[in-house]
Amino acid sequence: MQGTIRTTLIAIATLTLGATGAFANERFTDADIRDDIIGKRIYLAVPMGGEFPLNYRPNGQVDGTGEALGLGRFAKPKDTGKWWIDGDRLCQQFTSWYKGAPMCFELQRIDDTQLKWTRDNGETGTARIGSEI
Repeated sequence: MQGTIRTTLIAIATLTLGATGAFANERFTDADIRDDIIGKRIYLAVPMGGEFPLNYRPNGQVDGTGEALGLGRFAKPKDTGKWWIDGDRLCQQFTSWYKGAPMCFELQRIDDTQLKWTRDNGETGTARIGSEI
């Protein structure tokens, strides 16, 4: 009896790890970006703790606010801009943030709600895919 339970638990663990592993390091395609990012609120993990929300609106607008993190002391706390897809990269350009410079990101899936981003300058970070906006 214990052998059967142990075998069943090992099989479940193997299937679970296999399913999670299927997501790991899977690069987002153009279609993935449209399906999983656009129309959603994305929460960027901030090194000092907390999350920074960005809204990727279906009309091509992106906006965000760092007010909850107290960013108003250091920079403009809110900004808007535009997003677009270039190949399999998500690109964005804000009005004020980053001096209005355009930037693109490769996205890799960590699991069904987490992703890793790599900016075209080599910077990396993680984010959480939130609810629809």
